[in-house]
Amino acid sequence: MAFDDTLSMYNTIKKNKKEEIMEKEVLVIVDLKEGKLEKFMGWMQSDEGMSVRKSAAHPEKTIGAVKPDKSGVMFKVFVHNMEKMKEMVSGTNPIGKPIYDECVNKMHVWELTKVDI
Repeated sequence: MAFDDTLSMYNTIKKNKKEEIMEKEVLVIVDLKEGKLEKFMGWMQSDEGMSVRKSAAHPEKTIGAVKPDKSGVMFKVFVHNMEKMKEMVSGTNPIGKPIYDECVNKMHVWELTKVDI
């Protein structure tokens, strides 16, 4: 497989105001503290939560699901700023830290690659 083919599997390149933005697809599994699903999801959809999410990814492209026992959520996220994403999932983002500390046990992140079948 050529380098260009491999690169295209990991990134989608888009033109935006004459600059190229690399976008990565990641899977985030969030393990929540007991009874904190509603509070966490409410914050994620709030203006404050949306500003944190927008700093790292494209919220309008995010695909989410809730675990059957409501102990957590899963998101497929289209990330444009991996450093901001790392802040968010590690609980070190200053805006998101209070909700992370109150609601989240742990966030797990995987980079996704497309498989052609």
